[in-house]
Amino acid sequence: MARKVKQADDLPKVKLTKTSLKSALRVFSYTGQHRWKLYVGLIFLLLTSATALLFPKLLGILVDTADPKKLDVPAANYIGVVLLVVLVLQSVFSFFRVYLFVNYTENTLANLRQAVYSHLIKLPMSYFAQNRVGDLNSRMSSDLIQIQDTLTTTIAEFLRQFVIIIGGVAFLAYTSLHLTILMLAIVPVVAISAVFFGRFIRKTSRLVQEKIAESNTIIEETLQGIANVKAFANEFFENKRYKRSTEVIVENAILGGKYRGAFASFIIFCLFGAIVSVVWYGVILAIRNEISIGQLMQFLLYSIFVGASIGGIAELYAQIQKAVGAVERVFEIMDEKPEVVEVYEQKLLEHRIEGNVVFQNVAFTYPSRKEIQVLKDVTIVANKGETIAVVGPSGSGKSTLVALLLRFYDPESGTILIDGKDAKSYSLTDLRNNMAIVPQDVLLFGGSIKENIAYGKPDATIAEIAEAARKANALDFIDSFPEKFETLVGERGVKLSGGQRQRIAIARAVLKDPSILILDEATSSLDSESERVVQEALDKLMVGRTSFVIAHRLSTIRKADKIIVIDKGSVLESGTHEELMSKESGLYRSLSRMQTEVI
Repeated sequence: MARKVKQADDLPKVKLTKTSLKSALRVFSYTGQHRWKLYVGLIFLLLTSATALLFPKLLGILVDTADPKKLDVPAANYIGVVLLVVLVLQSVFSFFRVYLFVNYTENTLANLRQAVYSHLIKLPMSYFAQNRVGDLNSRMSSDLIQIQDTLTTTIAEFLRQFVIIIGGVAFLAYTSLHLTILMLAIVPVVAISAVFFGRFIRKTSRLVQEKIAESNTIIEETLQGIANVKAFANEFFENKRYKRSTEVIVENAILGGKYRGAFASFIIFCLFGAIVSVVWYGVILAIRNEISIGQLMQFLLYSIFVGASIGGIAELYAQIQKAVGAVERVFEIMDEKPEVVEVYEQKLLEHRIEGNVVFQNVAFTYPSRKEIQVLKDVTIVANKGETIAVVGPSGSGKSTLVALLLRFYDPESGTILIDGKDAKSYSLTDLRNNMAIVPQDVLLFGGSIKENIAYGKPDATIAEIAEAARKANALDFIDSFPEKFETLVGERGVKLSGGQRQRIAIARAVLKDPSILILDEATSSLDSESERVVQEALDKLMVGRTSFVIAHRLSTIRKADKIIVIDKGSVLESGTHEELMSKESGLYRSLSRMQTEVI
């Protein structure tokens, strides 16, 4: 079953430390030429916060113009105009703040995405053997989305709220020190308590949703296996199982209702009680003529600003913690050592390999299974143009030979020589450009037939692609489609049959024109007719190339120049089909007879 990719809201948080923050700051190294947008955006952020802090002050002054002792209409008009100008300025500042942060973030994230993906696909096969695709996909999707949201809005909003808290408290103290002391003693405590209480309520609600999901699983399993339910007369059992599940949902939902009721009571009593306390004390001060009504209104607005910011900044801090964790997980990929692979716009061969291959006393153990030695002192000689078949029981090490030849892994001892030189002396890109593989389970990309064949040579012309298809015995079935080479193959090639997918893979190999060809049980999963057509195409493809054929059906390799028989990681026998069949107690002869008897 595929592992579910985490949503951004489900990502774990990490504690903010000097080390984690230093790691998170690595994101900014991918800014490139867009760094100035961040700095200008920060300036607009400060301007937005400053204009926001002016509103309560100006509104307080405006209210004071209605004081019976003043009744200053010109002053009221002037303040009204100033407020309108501040509003316009704040709107302009907000637009540029959002635009610049989005512009900066999208360009930075594009650079980071490309860097991570480029690094990821250059990591060795040992890395992918030890990491789940679902986890890697989560880092490339959910983690990067979390970073994107944080850079676009969370950091900017966090800084804005922080400025408002600092500036708001300063204005509060300037307006009335006595009221400020009272407000700071009550409102922040209530706001922070409300945040944590609200987070607890959300956890309770999430638990109810999880229980509902579990009950839905029971429904899904029961309906999918309804034949078994009825065959075993287990309707009563399934009904009872579902009833227990719904009872748990009710219990948790009622408990959650109690908490939500308590939360509502808390908000009504504490938060509004705090506001009433501040207003009451402010009125007392106004009666004593220690502050004006306008100043009281100004104070209340600043209190609301500060209280809302304190409540919001806790959630923003949690989002930043998640983002820091996401950054750490993304850069875990970047810190892995990649293969030395050159990325060319076009795959131009610097050196054409002749195709002489020697496995010289090769031994190998997979890094993830160090207790099992897969290959032991293997020696194989393949001259240019020869077809070498590798056979043996399942798990004997046949596919590992292919992995070593492609240098997905390197031998722990021994040497692989290609044209008399250590395979390690070739660049990976150059070496693999001289090879092609037709696997048992062909993976086609979800594009057109033309694009999938051209994967062997991205700059190929349509004439070259058509010729490769003809040599692979694929042209007839391609021409039978209305859209011919533009036919979409579907995800992983699901719209094509197994034999058709194999022939597309062969055409891909033909187009690449390799010196060394690897056939990894290329016909083992096909029916007899498809196998015949595919085998004909493979026979054409192998002409003039050094071919390594891993075979399950021994009837397909009788014409091989040399057959290597491997068992438990060691070479037991080698020779032609006739030579091996002449050995009375040979493993090859035993395997061949077993298959003949089955047929």
